[in-house]
Amino acid sequence: MPPSHMVAAASGLDLPPLFTPVRLRESGDAFAHARAIAADAGAGTFVHVGRYDLVEFAVVLEPEEPLVSARRAFFAGMAALADAIAAHCPPEKAVEFVWPDTILYDDALIGGGRLGWPEACAEEEEPAWLVFGAQLIAARLMVDEAGLAPDSTSLEEEGFADPHALMGSFARHLMLHVDAWTNRGFRKVADPYLARLRKEKAGERRGIDGNGDLLVHRHGVTGAERRALLPGLAACAWYDPSRKGPRLMGPRL
Repeated sequence: MPPSHMVAAASGLDLPPLFTPVRLRESGDAFAHARAIAADAGAGTFVHVGRYDLVEFAVVLEPEEPLVSARRAFFAGMAALADAIAAHCPPEKAVEFVWPDTILYDDALIGGGRLGWPEACAEEEEPAWLVFGAQLIAARLMVDEAGLAPDSTSLEEEGFADPHALMGSFARHLMLHVDAWTNRGFRKVADPYLARLRKEKAGERRGIDGNGDLLVHRHGVTGAERRALLPGLAACAWYDPSRKGPRLMGPRL
């Protein structure tokens, strides 16, 4: 028997055929559950949680390269998530990233992404699986007035008719980004991610190194400033452990 918080795949979730949905009840944790079943469930397993206030899901990937470079799949997931949001929002509303994992919508925090891998996997070994997880604020139930938490927003407040439809859109965009990476090289994934990454200074040029680190080149400065991916993922600046979801209030990112 499955755990009490786990139920069968939900009807109505519009995923491409390559994905296998697994639905958890409100108390479930999509990211943790996907990591727990990844080795047996395999690539394309799409775990999602039935919550009104969050769009929460995690997808299992099976890379064919060493962990040190395979982690760059994180950027494919982030680019796909942003594309899904942008496809359902007005063109004047910007979807941006704060390095490496925070998503802003019209200058307010709306969610973020995470990446998991087998703890025992060495950097130069091919991991049996990766898990990309994401959460978006669907509704801010604990905030009575929008002005009380100006640094965050929700899909409901921004006029998204069906926030959970973003999951199917994400899956399709993810397939496009993975296909582009496979057939035309990683730059086809890096460029869409970098195009949405907030710049700190005008004229700076950015790139993503082979291990996923951000390289920032500035005019008149020799060499590139390196911002490591792993500490950024570990910090998970957008996530509030106390509410098990994106931060609703806090300093502006």
